[in-house]
Formats: sequence, structure tokens, C-alpha cells
Amino acid sequence: MGIRNQQRRAAKKKAREQRQRLRQEAGGTAYPPFGAFASPTEADRIDDLLRAAAHAVAEDRAAAFDDAVAALVAADDRLVDQVVDAAFTQVLAALWRHGWMPADLLRVVRREHGKRPVGLVAGQLTAQLRGYAAATVAERWHRQLRELEIDVWGADPVDHRLTAWAGRSKLDRTAAVVSAAQALALLSGLPSLEPVAPPPGTVRPGDAGPDRGARTVTPDVSSVDERQLGRIRALLAKAESTEFPEEAEALSAKAQELMTRHSIDHALLAAAARAGETAPTPIAVRVGLDAPYEQAKAFLLQQVAEANRCRSVWSGRLGFATVVGFAADCESVELLHTSLLVQATAAMLRNGSQRGRSGQSTTRSFRQSFLEAYAVRIGQRLSAVADDAGRAAAARTGTDLVPVLAARDEQVRQTTEQLFPELGARMISGNNQAGWVAGTAAADQASLGTRAPVTR
Repeated sequence: MGIRNQQRRAAKKKAREQRQRLRQEAGGTAYPPFGAFASPTEADRIDDLLRAAAHAVAEDRAAAFDDAVAALVAADDRLVDQVVDAAFTQVLAALWRHGWMPADLLRVVRREHGKRPVGLVAGQLTAQLRGYAAATVAERWHRQLRELEIDVWGADPVDHRLTAWAGRSKLDRTAAVVSAAQALALLSGLPSLEPVAPPPGTVRPGDAGPDRGARTVTPDVSSVDERQLGRIRALLAKAESTEFPEEAEALSAKAQELMTRHSIDHALLAAAARAGETAPTPIAVRVGLDAPYEQAKAFLLQQVAEANRCRSVWSGRLGFATVVGFAADCESVELLHTSLLVQATAAMLRNGSQRGRSGQSTTRSFRQSFLEAYAVRIGQRLSAVADDAGRAAAARTGTDLVPVLAARDEQVRQTTEQLFPELGARMISGNNQAGWVAGTAAADQASLGTRAPVTR
């Protein structure tokens, strides 16, 4: 046997051993190899090339990536499509088990690689989820897919394969292969997340609740009143669009009143539940925070969350924050944060570009400080509104709300610590005085549900 044949066989043996080791480790933090081909066939060679391309992306080896892409482009399109499908199927299945959901994946793909590969990943995850019966997928997933306008179990599925996607996107073969390799490199390197809903395929048909089968948290199902939330959404939408501050103030005041009453009423219902009934427990939802000024936007979300008896944990590298609380409160946080961010952005942009004394641009630091000051002031005002609403509810119901709400606060704290056992803190900078003053003034004018400004 020649030296080259010996080297070739040794390399193949080493590759097989590596694939076997990765498969054994797949139950932990490592993901399995892309392919599942038992013998060194042409499909196996393509699988090796695809993994080599993805590894080259992760290791920033441009020459190796170009070589692997060129070889994939030269290979049989049909086989390449099959291998790409197998790669996405395995990586996505691992990501679902490790706490990821469709919106999270599409958001991180868009952040890292722009809009182009989002359609590819959306098609692949649609095909992968189609392998599960709809009844075995939690309602949280169904709701998120509806919001993303992804029809997984539709009658006429769109061809998700690489060649078909490239044709719809008007991309040549090289660009399509590059997008697939980059997306796979990104997805296969993502960290595990705290689970906020059961992964697909784990729900038993007939189980109760919109997140039936969840292993981490049991949802506060009774607290979500879609009719009430619809009224709140409509009020906030009008508050954002009106040109008259007094009207916006009145609309937002009514929305805040409905949110607070909604939360307290169901807290009392839960406290009065009969023995043997399943009491609602906190849930966790992820809120996307887009560039620019993600840190300031996350800080605003934190202020809104705390005023509504929730906690917010920001994952800066991944572009989202996780809000932990009871279902109705989480809904209120999302709605109010969105509305306040619309108002803050409009007020910030009205200040235009900023220049320092020497003529240099200070727009970025101004806007960062503006949003941070806005968040601080909004937090003060929201806390005051929440306290007033609590006193009014106690008088209305004749109930001491302190122990009831304290018990729910403790549940939220425990759930947060369960999901995030190691939490850090981040300081805000606020190093632009003009931006801080303007942001504070804008927050004083924002519509919350109180007509008198909060005193310092």
C-alpha cells in the first residue's frame, strides 16, 4: 500500500472518529455534525465540504472558505441541496432543544448577515417544523409563527430547498452557497438559552393551556384577556398617532388604568383559587431590541418591567431581552415599552443633529444620553402611577394587596433566578448633558397615565 493511500485512509478514519465523538457529545453543548451518511459517498464528501466551509467562517479563514465554496458550487446541485437540508434539520432540532425559538433565530441571522439569508433560514425552519404534528407544538410557538407570518402546516408549502430559494432571491449559485454556509456557521455556534417554552414535539395532544407541556414554567393562562388587551392596544395606537398632547395623555391614562386593573384583578383571582386548582406561575418572553442604542432601549424596557412587577434580563450580543413575570404583566410591558419607545424616538429625532463647541458631531452621545435619561424619568413616573393605582384598587376591593402582590413578586424573583442563575449588572453612561436634559424633559411630556409630573 502506497504512502498516500495510507495517509488517505488514516485521514478518513480520523474523520469518522471525530464524527462519532461529536454525535456522542450532541446531548451536551456541542451540536452533531451536519450530515448523517454512513459511508464515504459523494454526499459524504459534500457534507465534509459544507462543514469545512462553516468552520472556516467561524475561524475567519477566508482562503479555506473560498476553496470549500468553490468545490460545493462545482458539485451536483441536487446533492448539495440534500446535504444543506440535512444540515439545517439537525442544527435546528438541536437549537430548539437548547431554548431557541423561530423569532430568536431570524433576529440573530438578520443582525449578523442582513436580510438576505433570513428567507433561507425561514424556509428551512418551516420545513423542519413541518416534521412535527401541529398538536405536539406548544401554543406559544403557534402564536409566534403567526406573528412572523410563517405557515408551517399549510396545504401548499413553498419549496425551501437551496436552489429554489436562490431562484426566488435572484442569486447565483455561489452567492446561495455562501449564504447557506454562513447561516449554518452562525446557527451551529449559538449558545444555549434559558427555555421559555417547550420544544416542538414534546407536547401531548389534549394537555391544557397555551403552553401545554412546558417544563420550565406554567403559564398564567387566565390572566390573558384578549378583548382587554385589544382595547389597550387601540388606546396606545391612538396615543402614538395623535398630534394633540392632551388627547394622547387621556388615551394613555386609560390604557395604563386598564393594565393595572387587569393585573390586580387576576392577582386576586389567583390568590382566591380553590384548593386543588392549578395556580398560575410566571412565564418568560423575549423582546427584540434593534440597533442603534440597544443598551438604552434595554434600560427603558427594564424600567417598564419593574414598574409592572416583572424583571428584564438583557442579552446584548443576541439582541433581545427576556422579560419574566405573569402573563398579563408581560403583555402590558411589551405594549407599553413599544408605545413609549415610539414617543421617545419621535422626540429624540425632533432635536436633530448635534455639534460640540469645536464643531465635532455629538449626535450619537446626545441620543444615547437622551434615551437613558428618558428611561430613568419614565421609571420614576411609572412607579408613581403604579403606586396610585394599587391604592385605588385596594380601596375599590377592600383588600390588603400587599401580601398578595408580595407573593407574586417573590414568584417572579424565584423564576428569574431559576432561568438566570448568574446575573450581572451594567451601568449607564449618560455622558452628554444636553441629551440627558432633553431626554428628561421628553419623559415628563410622555403619555403614561398621570397628568402631574413626578417631583424629584
